[in-house]
Parts: sequence; C-alpha cells; structure tokens
Amino acid sequence: MKVCDLMTKDVVSASPEMSLREAASLLADKRISGLPVLNEAGEVVGVLSEADILVKAGGSVHRNRMLAWLLEPNVGVDDKIRAETVAEAMSAPAVTVAPHRPVYEAARLMVSENVNRLPVVEDGKLIGILTRADVVRAFTRTDAEIAEEINSEIVRRTFWLEPGRIATTVTDGHVVIEGEVETEADAEVLPALVARVPGVVAVEADLHPRVVLTH
Repeated sequence: MKVCDLMTKDVVSASPEMSLREAASLLADKRISGLPVLNEAGEVVGVLSEADILVKAGGSVHRNRMLAWLLEPNVGVDDKIRAETVAEAMSAPAVTVAPHRPVYEAARLMVSENVNRLPVVEDGKLIGILTRADVVRAFTRTDAEIAEEINSEIVRRTFWLEPGRIATTVTDGHVVIEGEVETEADAEVLPALVARVPGVVAVEADLHPRVVLTH
C-alpha cells in the first residue's frame, strides 16, 4: 500500500501571512488538527497544528515540559507564544513524504520525527496529506483486502512469481505464506515485506527456494 492510497487529496491549507485567529477558526470549522502552510508558489513551507495554537493560548504560565512535549520538533516555545501569524507559529521546515512511498515508511517517519501528519508532495507541490488516523484506518481492512495486496503487490509485482507458486492465507491479520520462491534470499525477504503491509499483525512463512546456492 502506498501513501497515495490513503492520503486525503482535498487538503485545507493556510498561508504564512494568515493570522493565528483565522487559522484557529479554520481548524475548528473543518474539524482538523493541522494545516500545511503554502507559499505563493504552492510549496509547503511549514505545518501549523493545534499544539501551536495551544501554546499561544496558554501564554507564558506553563512554559515547561508539558509544552515541550506538545510541540513538534525544532520549535521554540517563546517564539510561538509571541506569534501573531501562521508563519511565526508554524513548525518549519515541514516533514513531507512522496505519494508513491510505502505506507510503512510514512508511519516510520511520523514516529521518528514525532509528527502527526505528513504533507504529500510531488514535483514540489502539495497533492495531499497523510495523518496518523489514516494509517490506523489501514489496519481495519479485511483479511481479503490484505491478502489481495500481498498477492498482487508483493508476490506478483515485486517477486514476479506466477500464480500458484505461493499460497496466502490471512486470518484476523495473521498471515501464513507457503510455497516456492526462486532463491534463499527471496525466502527471507518476502516475509519481511509481508510484515510491513498495513493490517498484518504476524507472519508465518514456509517457503522453499527453487535454487539453493552451494558454497
């Protein structure tokens, strides 16, 4: 599954010059938790989140570990408290992702960068946004949908194995893959790729290489 399969294409965005009051109204009206910030060329220059607004609303009374925990990385609490515009309050530079990257890479990026959303950028332009909620929803797919992705995207398109070489069974996210692959390396890599498919909770593999290298 790719980022483009899960992302929201109709993205609500803000401009750097927008006031925080306007941005807060936009977040509330649209019932969203963050906004990518675009310059006049349509390029993503930052992200404004509810946490950024919360810092401004909270003022200087509780500028301690709690605010530091709420904020996304590389932002100064003092600067955000003084902010009047989106440009002054947003987190920048924005952490972005390309539309054709695997979802597991996006999830890993969210965790490593401690962000809740990723603007999706192609050729320098914003084309969508992926949130943690989108990734979580991918885990609610049916077993049949998970099996279809494994068979079509991994077994056929990645390993070029003809139908019938691999049997895939999925039960409550638990995947069993059995059959013949080309090499010993394929027998190791295929289960690792299957484990990264959204919705997969465990993988049991019984794979036999057609070609065994002797040393």
